[in-house]
Amino acid sequence: MSKIIGCDVGGTFTDLILLDEAVGEVRIAKVPTTPENQAIGVMDAIAESGVDCAELSLLIHGTTTTTNALLEKKFARCGLITTTGFRDVLELGRRTRPNPYGLIGSFEPLISREYRLEVDERMDADGNVVTALDEDGVRAAAEKLVALGCESLVIHFLHAYANDSHEKRAAEIAGAVWPNDHITYGSAILAEFREYERGVAAAVNAAIQPVLTRYLERLRDELNNGGYSRDLLVMQGNGGTVSSAVVAKSAINTVMSGPASGVMAAAFTGARSGFENIISYDMGGTSSDVGLIGGGIPAVSSELQLEYGMPIHVPMVDVHTIGAGGGSIAFINDAGILQVGPRSAGAEPGPICYGRGGVEPTITDANLVLGRLNPEALLAVDGAVSMEHVRQCMTDEVGTALGLDAEGTAAAILQIGNDRMAGAIRMVSLARGHDPRDFALFAFGGAGPLHATALAAELAIPKVLIPARPGITNAIGCVVADVRHDYVATINQPLASVDMDQVHAIMAGQIAEGRAMIEAEGVAVEAEILVHAAEMQFQGQSHMLRIPLESVTVEREAIQAVFEEAYFNRFSLHLPEIGAVLVTLHTAVIGRRGEVALASLMDADLRVDNVAAAETGRRQVWFPGGRLDTPILARDALPIGARFSGPAVLEQLDTTIVVEPGNDVEVDDAGNLLIHVPPAFRG
Repeated sequence: MSKIIGCDVGGTFTDLILLDEAVGEVRIAKVPTTPENQAIGVMDAIAESGVDCAELSLLIHGTTTTTNALLEKKFARCGLITTTGFRDVLELGRRTRPNPYGLIGSFEPLISREYRLEVDERMDADGNVVTALDEDGVRAAAEKLVALGCESLVIHFLHAYANDSHEKRAAEIAGAVWPNDHITYGSAILAEFREYERGVAAAVNAAIQPVLTRYLERLRDELNNGGYSRDLLVMQGNGGTVSSAVVAKSAINTVMSGPASGVMAAAFTGARSGFENIISYDMGGTSSDVGLIGGGIPAVSSELQLEYGMPIHVPMVDVHTIGAGGGSIAFINDAGILQVGPRSAGAEPGPICYGRGGVEPTITDANLVLGRLNPEALLAVDGAVSMEHVRQCMTDEVGTALGLDAEGTAAAILQIGNDRMAGAIRMVSLARGHDPRDFALFAFGGAGPLHATALAAELAIPKVLIPARPGITNAIGCVVADVRHDYVATINQPLASVDMDQVHAIMAGQIAEGRAMIEAEGVAVEAEILVHAAEMQFQGQSHMLRIPLESVTVEREAIQAVFEEAYFNRFSLHLPEIGAVLVTLHTAVIGRRGEVALASLMDADLRVDNVAAAETGRRQVWFPGGRLDTPILARDALPIGARFSGPAVLEQLDTTIVVEPGNDVEVDDAGNLLIHVPPAFRG
């Protein structure tokens, strides 16, 4: 059995890719997402692919279930048992405010105060018992929370990262009276200091655990009824996969798995095209996600804040998101300045050109007016509007206030939108000490390839890589993702006095735990990759810097040198007079799955003999400096090894690719486009 499915559930569509490695066949399916029960959409996609579930050897699944549950506040009622005196840690937070100016804004923690109970117990920061655990108090608190209708339980004790014995014992006691196994203790999710962040992570896990459990049970039932009896792998936010049998225990790790799968696809495709340093750029209808891949491994961070008051300090692929997508609305703000996004037209009413009643101009409308999108295809919808109507709305809503005609307005919208997206790329590169010129830009999503070459020129990124199927890249990410488990341990001691034997022992223990987890999951892996890192800071500082560690036997001097170099690269500052602090140790145990053949993503029968034969027409397309007569090419028809220069517009089913004048394009052996981009020079 050689059929593998990757399925990614997005907000609008559920994308699926089926690989039959025995015959080299690839099938693609795209169906509407079913928000009320995502499992229905998954089964619809499998049905559309035409495969029998009983024939599948593996199914890897990316889901937005947990992310949506958090954002929409549709999660389980949770109870909290915590150390006496610390009932309000989740509400006090870090003295920040929902709005930076003015005494406005409201905040409600994940667990309401009436469901937060205290018991006597206390550890000090070194893990020594100060007050013994009140076991009767734990039992009584658990019984009260059950009576109050709580479905999940969080146990969060002070300094449990240093000694988790009280949390473990409390979980055992509560388990005897709790009606299910939805019990989370904080140190099992995040073994780090900082009670607020650790408590929020535990609360997030508990809130979404029942939601994820119910969803996976429904999906497994549907799959089993269809004849699929093997394990289901689930994408995690760290870019790896995990067995569905154990994923709910650490449900928090599935948050933001959608953007992570796209970054993993970028890493996979880039490595096989000869690029290990990549900036991934995923532009959809509402937002753009940007990530960084160095040495073939995506950057991972523990600093994600999903929204105010919800820091999720577990390792996740470091993705920066902004509200700039094809549906982002352009408008004149209160200062009389043109602004693009973050407000979006969404699917209803959508951009003006969708013909669903929208009148506010969007980035999509701007691209249409400028000739970058095919008017015959985009305006061929139910309730179609004319190009003149789009131009008139653009002038009425924005252009008149700026003294611009429709084309000038569209060009301004495009420039503002590109500036915002370029800013997002700077955030993951320049702001973190990386030179964009050392990377290739990997553009995907429905709208990413429309803007990629302009962004690359703006940032002096020399090459743009566009995959064969930009619109289903996240589903491809599910197929190629490896099995991955991340572990964190708190040290929080001056580096000069750290016991290095303890450091080495902790890292060795993390490796052993990761190997045992992969073995227990029973997922076939061909190789093992170990990634070590540390979070450090200078004494007296509050923010940490993540640095790579070369091996489990790394020495003190090497850690000091890497930290000082990373600090200088980030801040251009040396602080030799201040001691460094080793705060946490991180280890990622990655099981590299077998090679996945993606060369057949495009239909070879569609290819023609030369570039001229792939031309489907010409039209006037706007580029900086004016409109140019531009060839329109069918991307699927381009022959392997083809070379040509811009300007050009390439069209395919799931995206449109704009090649700026002066860009050189080549088609690689897998059908990916490699675009060489000269930097933009302003005189």
